[in-house]
Amino acid sequence: MLVRYLSPRLVRFPKIRLMSTPALPPSTIPIFTTVASYREWRQKAFDEKKSVGFVATMGALHEGHLSLVKRSLLENDLTVLSIFVNPAQFAPHEDLSSYPRTLPRDLELLTALQIPATDAVDIIKTPSAVFLPSVRDMYPSGISQDVANQKGTFIEVKGYGDQMEGKSRPTFFRGVATVVTKLFNAIQPTNTYFGQKDIQQALLLRRMVKDQLMAYPDPDHLHIVPTERDPVDRLALSSRNAYLTPEERKIAATLVKALEEVKSAWKSGSTKEESTTKARSFVEGAAALAAGEGVEMKLDYIEMNDSETFEVLEGNAVKETVGNTPVILSGALWLGRTRLIDNFVLGDVNSVVH
Repeated sequence: MLVRYLSPRLVRFPKIRLMSTPALPPSTIPIFTTVASYREWRQKAFDEKKSVGFVATMGALHEGHLSLVKRSLLENDLTVLSIFVNPAQFAPHEDLSSYPRTLPRDLELLTALQIPATDAVDIIKTPSAVFLPSVRDMYPSGISQDVANQKGTFIEVKGYGDQMEGKSRPTFFRGVATVVTKLFNAIQPTNTYFGQKDIQQALLLRRMVKDQLMAYPDPDHLHIVPTERDPVDRLALSSRNAYLTPEERKIAATLVKALEEVKSAWKSGSTKEESTTKARSFVEGAAALAAGEGVEMKLDYIEMNDSETFEVLEGNAVKETVGNTPVILSGALWLGRTRLIDNFVLGDVNSVVH
């Protein structure tokens, strides 16, 4: 049987010149480098009544990103992925300049991604477009990593960005909310997909689209997809894992193991304080062993928070007293100069991750 490929050229769209310039690697997937060029393509999708799924990334793609793209391919007529390393979510001391940029490999991975259509056995679906905007396009007023020097319009989700990750990275969610608002305004997605690894970010964005009365997407169409993990040690996949030395990578799963200690103790009826204390002791022991191997490990936090308010659970809280609201168990630790994050949702997972 001849297999047909569902691509932008085969859904009655005008033929799009594939971009190949000295600054861009060749690609069989259309690449849009300006908002104006993308919007012309998006209007055709509106005219054709095609649904558009969207995955926002900063590049350096891995199986975690690809799982989001696969989900979008299954649920939408067309799928768009953005690659943009957002300066506004990096504090001045953070790793903006060294953040991995692997565009040629990213495009190779996307080109190789092929999913059979659920409604037609002889059609293979592939990513439809890549949005690759410049910093100038995304921040017409310019951008500085120093919030005090920033000019222009920025988005804050008040009262929900100061806990958990926001406590360790005070300007992070301001930068995330701002760039994702811009991306949603440009892409106008029917559905959008975020990974559970960044659970606070995803929930905050779901609240943001509700508060801002956004139609593309609406809150019910902002999906949180379970974290992709290494099949051997369950380390959460992340672009920053590329920073780890071989010695650090061997013990990088310490965080997920510590969170599993909390999860087990919590399910058995321990209090929040008892559960997290057990996990901190686990990390301390692992850090002592790591130091003997010349690897520096430092716990940033392990905490349990309400999934709706992000407020910290009281120290004597137990499973039976929390009610029906799911609990976010999250943590972060440093391995050398690399900061790793991870989380589990305790309780009604499907009310959060779907």
